[in-house]
Amino acid sequence: MPFAQAPTGALQLKWELQDHGWARCHLANDFHQASLVVSYCTDALADLVAAAGGLYGQQRTTRFFFDAEPQELRWVLRAEDALIDVTIYEFPDVSVSLDLPDAAGTVIWQSAHSRRLFSHAVLNAAQTVFTEHGEAGYQAKWMLHPFPVALVQDLRRLHLRDDACGLSHDHAHP
Repeated sequence: MPFAQAPTGALQLKWELQDHGWARCHLANDFHQASLVVSYCTDALADLVAAAGGLYGQQRTTRFFFDAEPQELRWVLRAEDALIDVTIYEFPDVSVSLDLPDAAGTVIWQSAHSRRLFSHAVLNAAQTVFTEHGEAGYQAKWMLHPFPVALVQDLRRLHLRDDACGLSHDHAHP
């Protein structure tokens, strides 16, 4: 899909903590779905929330990766106006792929969404995890990293300030 194509429909993003140190990130829109298994070797949920928040400033592209032991799942978010192009590349071995260009990976997800829709989906996924597990429960399952409370609060503030989102938002926590 070429960048800046019309949005690809509603985005659903779900984050599920699995066994200690593992999570599953589900993505779905009107045309595609993917399920990514993620290790705690990176602070994956915090990286996703921070990358979404980074697109509210001057930054036009954000990159981060999930460690899937041994795979690298590299996310590239590109902003043009209020449209976000989301591309996820898979590399077979994170120990050698970090310096490789994006084109060396295999595209496993690509979609375009309004920044409002993308940020709302990220916030909703994070809020659902927090509601289900709380800070202590999240830390017990994710082990190496605490729940990203400040990042979620910052993304929510930016999203509500700049996106005119009329969808429901849970302000109770975090």
